[in-house]
Amino acid sequence: MAKKISFWIVTMAVLVFILSPLLWIYLTAFKANADIFDPRLIKFVFFKPTLENFRSLFSQYPFWRNLLNTAIVSLFSSVITMLIAFPAAYSFARWNTGGGTLLFFTISTRMFPPAVAAIPHFLVFKEMGLLDTHIGLMLLYVFLNVSFATFLLYGFFGSVPRELEQAAMIDGYDRWQVFRKIVFPLMKPALAVTFAFCLIWSWNEFFFAFLFTRNVARPVNVLISSFWGGLQVQYGLMTAGAAITILPALILVWFLQRYIIQGLTLGAVKG
Repeated sequence: MAKKISFWIVTMAVLVFILSPLLWIYLTAFKANADIFDPRLIKFVFFKPTLENFRSLFSQYPFWRNLLNTAIVSLFSSVITMLIAFPAAYSFARWNTGGGTLLFFTISTRMFPPAVAAIPHFLVFKEMGLLDTHIGLMLLYVFLNVSFATFLLYGFFGSVPRELEQAAMIDGYDRWQVFRKIVFPLMKPALAVTFAFCLIWSWNEFFFAFLFTRNVARPVNVLISSFWGGLQVQYGLMTAGAAITILPALILVWFLQRYIIQGLTLGAVKG
């Protein structure tokens, strides 16, 4: 009994620790400035809710346009990434394309600091006229995500037995039918996990978005960062914007949770 009680106490403590930032964001988003800076602990929970932060966010700033920019760039870059990474990972896993050297080179593009890649990419994009464009940011995110997605899917492919494909080919399936009817259905959980990671990374990415955009393709997280000034921090606007911005990621994970759990346990061996 004591172990069970201890388990639930520790679980609740961890849960509170994990959810406390979300709680602070959503509570602060509905607070007036006087309540936000009130030092009394009771004002953290008990206050008069207001929508003033959201009104100011929508009326004074191009929030919806920046949120749409984020959605367009994140969604399309993640889809393109999956279209490239899925067959690439299959090729690496089944035919050892490049003898292992090409796979290592692919993942090595994520081993250097982002600042190292920023300067050459910035110069190339400037010459090509891709700065502050949706296409430019999409191409950049595809480049950064393809290596990660390929390496992740490569590990998942290793858990799919080759014998299933060989048996299907003996039954008369060609390579495309094996890929479409055998491999793809088995890899749906892995695809969901990889797509979710790519989409969330693209949605939250700030460093390159801050450097490569100005007005036209500026994502919402760059807009939110502008509320942090040298003389004043607009916590109300920041939390109101964050409260809306994180909702799509939460909804995505909620609907994909079944596939994500299956994907995270794909290839697990029972003891």
